[in-house]
Amino acid sequence: MDLTVGPIAFFWSAEQVRAFYRTLADTPVQRVVIGEWVCSKRLPFWQHEIPAAVEVLQAAGKEVALSTLTLITLKRERRQTAELFASGLPVEIADLTALQHLPEGAPFWVAPTVNVYNEGTLEWLAAKGAQRICLPPELPLESVAQLARAGQDAGVAVEVWGHGRAPLAISGRCYHARLHDRAKDSCQFVCAEDPDGRTVETLEGQPFLTVNGVQTLSYTHMSVAGQADALRDAGVAALRLSPQPGDFAAVTRLYAQLLESGLSPQDALAGLRRIQPGAIFAQGFLEARPGAAPCP
Repeated sequence: MDLTVGPIAFFWSAEQVRAFYRTLADTPVQRVVIGEWVCSKRLPFWQHEIPAAVEVLQAAGKEVALSTLTLITLKRERRQTAELFASGLPVEIADLTALQHLPEGAPFWVAPTVNVYNEGTLEWLAAKGAQRICLPPELPLESVAQLARAGQDAGVAVEVWGHGRAPLAISGRCYHARLHDRAKDSCQFVCAEDPDGRTVETLEGQPFLTVNGVQTLSYTHMSVAGQADALRDAGVAALRLSPQPGDFAAVTRLYAQLLESGLSPQDALAGLRRIQPGAIFAQGFLEARPGAAPCP
């Protein structure tokens, strides 16, 4: 079992993106997914950084794929999706409608925003050419194990959401803009003010969710540090780590130690809490409990 880094979910500046991928090149991850995952309006601000990021990561021996949007609705978004398949790099499908642009026989990856909940869906995607599938974060361990076995039979590498705010929903409306009394078309890119998303509270004032443009994320940071051995035994091929502000390189190194050097789950969680002081780490989903249930 090794490590995959998913696409950046948040609206970071071009300089932040450039620095992030240069730092990521010197980390123990095996593959990286790059691309605008959430809102196509953000892409012009940093898309010129993608070729250099790909070059830096490949030079460091990383496998690189490009991500589609999670919700493809506009003509220009469909055109951009088609252009991804002409890049010569693997493409990760975050929206099933992207398959209409898939060249005959071309391999692809599948993002955790595609609902792969059963063996039939996995086998259908494998027949289409899927090479890697990252499962949705809300699946319990029993289901993960069944899908990992199905993936082995179909020749598909199955990944599990390993670290980061979990992607829960995507919308045609921008709640981030509405929180600032702005319409989606005149959002003024207010999401850039929240590089780790904006917290949504319950009526009682308890942190509940995180809004990121048109995307809804968990407030808690999912971490499978306590279940890494069980996931390895289940046949999971990789853990998916989601980029975040702060010392993300240290996060990747900690998970590498967990997988390769016998670091205990307790020490791994203690290390994560040092890297992200104040964060709440949870992984109730794998235990068939509420996802926000805190790690011990």
